Amino acid sequence: MVEFGMPMGPFRLLDLVGFGVAAATGEASGKGFYIYDDKRKASIDPEIAKYVEKSRRLSGFAPDSTIAGLTDKDIVEMLFFPVVNETCRILDEGISVKFPDLDIASIMGMGFPSYRGGILFWADTMGTNYVYSRLMTWCKLYGGFFKPCDYLAERAIRGLSLGARIDQVKSQL
Repeated sequence: MVEFGMPMGPFRLLDLVGFGVAAATGEASGKGFYIYDDKRKASIDPEIAKYVEKSRRLSGFAPDSTIAGLTDKDIVEMLFFPVVNETCRILDEGISVKFPDLDIASIMGMGFPSYRGGILFWADTMGTNYVYSRLMTWCKLYGGFFKPCDYLAERAIRGLSLGARIDQVKSQL
């Protein structure tokens, strides 16, 4: 994610801003995914492997060789295409009616790399059909979390960009 342009990856983000909350809901271990030196440089905590293995055992989850073979591109898309999908829902529901506003929000609010133009602009560079087909593939493999919303599906079927206006929508705000 850092190579893609994000300030940090999801596990480091969770470590720095959210792990305390997550740990407070269960048994607090004082551990995170990383250990930090005196300059706050992160390195993977070797102890985390035993917790990951215990979680796998308890959940009955067996590592999937297809997941182990994911490319960096696959990982970026699996993390961001659901965000694209949710952003499409925001447009569809009229919560926001301006495509560029959501791109600015993705840059300013979540640190999406500005040189990529925002989450929707970035997705449009790959095409709605590509985003839709990847989400459908993952939906079949991994479940409904990846199910494309109607807004995205309609644009993919029609060969339209995410920002294309099919009909006028009024903001609910």
